[in-house]
Amino acid sequence: MGCPGSRTLCFLLMLAPAYFHSTSSQEASLLGQRRPFFERLRRLEEQFQRFQEVTLTHLQGIASNYNVSYNIDARFRSLALENQAVAQALNQSQATVQADLSHLKTSVRKAQRRSRKVDAKLLVLDQVLSEGNRQHAVEHKEQKVQSDAASSLAQNLALDVRILQDMLANLTELVHSQGVRLAALEGHLQAARSDPAAPSPTPPQWLSPSSLQLQRLRQAPQALLEHRSPPRDVISHLRATQGPAGTAPGDTPLLTRSPQRPGEICNVGPALVFPNASTENAVFLRRGFLSGLRALSVCSWVRTSPGRLGTLLSYATEDNDNKVVLHGRDSLAPGSVHFVIGDPAFRELPLQPLLDGRWHHVCVIWTSFQGRHWLYVDRRLVATGSRFREDYEIPPGGSLVLGQEQDTVGGGFDSAEAFVGSVAGLAIWGRPLTPREVSSLATGKSVPTGALLTLANATSVGGFVQLVTCSCLEHCP
Repeated sequence: MGCPGSRTLCFLLMLAPAYFHSTSSQEASLLGQRRPFFERLRRLEEQFQRFQEVTLTHLQGIASNYNVSYNIDARFRSLALENQAVAQALNQSQATVQADLSHLKTSVRKAQRRSRKVDAKLLVLDQVLSEGNRQHAVEHKEQKVQSDAASSLAQNLALDVRILQDMLANLTELVHSQGVRLAALEGHLQAARSDPAAPSPTPPQWLSPSSLQLQRLRQAPQALLEHRSPPRDVISHLRATQGPAGTAPGDTPLLTRSPQRPGEICNVGPALVFPNASTENAVFLRRGFLSGLRALSVCSWVRTSPGRLGTLLSYATEDNDNKVVLHGRDSLAPGSVHFVIGDPAFRELPLQPLLDGRWHHVCVIWTSFQGRHWLYVDRRLVATGSRFREDYEIPPGGSLVLGQEQDTVGGGFDSAEAFVGSVAGLAIWGRPLTPREVSSLATGKSVPTGALLTLANATSVGGFVQLVTCSCLEHCP
């Protein structure tokens, strides 16, 4: 492509001198002939110059085209090199992909082997689970049968317990009625002994239990056993809750007894005298009860100012300021006292005999079993009831105060509820006392065992309260 252009250029360069030489010769020869000739020659020269310029421009274009073609060749060579590099990269990538594929195939084979092992384990587990489900169904059926049997047994036990409770309530009523009659008989006997001239009294017919009552007492346990034999632990629990009916536990004799005449009550210990209704007159016993109580007996000798009954004791905790209260106030009917167990539940007790300003023995008894309660005044049963705080438990750890009603733990006293009078021989038990024990207390014969608190547990005597010691009640202020 470059050779034809070079030949043309060489030819023109060779022709140009010859042409110039011939032109010069002709000009010299013809200079003199014609002047127009020179003009024409001049024009030819101009044309030649223009031709030369055109030729030069054409040659430059040819040279430029040659350079472009050279650049294209270089570009082709560069593309060829790049193509080779791409081919090498593709070969390397293909080799890498082949290696990865082989590794992936190996992993897939391993995963397939593991999957087969897992499938085998799952199959075994499914079989085990199916067997477990069958066993669970069998056990569930057995448990259902056992549950039905237990439910039936529980219903039977509940029926047995209810029967026992009813029988025990009847026995308790009979025991208390016989205790009252026995106390009346003892009173008649003491009166007869104090009057030797009097003829020996003949016990009235109502003092001894009727043949029908004795027959009921004898036949009730046998009838109950014939109906159904409850478990021994249920009977033991009921006996432990109620205590033996009609019998008293071992009594503890009083301290060294002082000689006393018939009708005198001695050896009752120190007495507390509350001279006025000041809110400072309070006696604190040690930190309440050490454990919860489901039964309570409070007994004391009490002498109040005529026409006024105040608060004998109050037991308060952080949850309730009236857990146990025996209190009267000016707004109540004369001789009425509220017996509170777990405020707001209470019973109004009649204590009109205490308004005469003399010494009287008072026992207030409560048990959570059927919520029964009894009030004894001078060993005589004057009030009783049931369904009062049934199945309730008095909590431990409260504040026990004598002579004041607590609106807060250990405080919040009101003079309208303050006790004015004297207290002697106060004691608290965590069980219901029997009528015989109440009678023994009221006659000064003995003190039942197991008292939780007495006046000996007083930790603080405040205000104008006096602690006096007297041999017999008649000598106490």
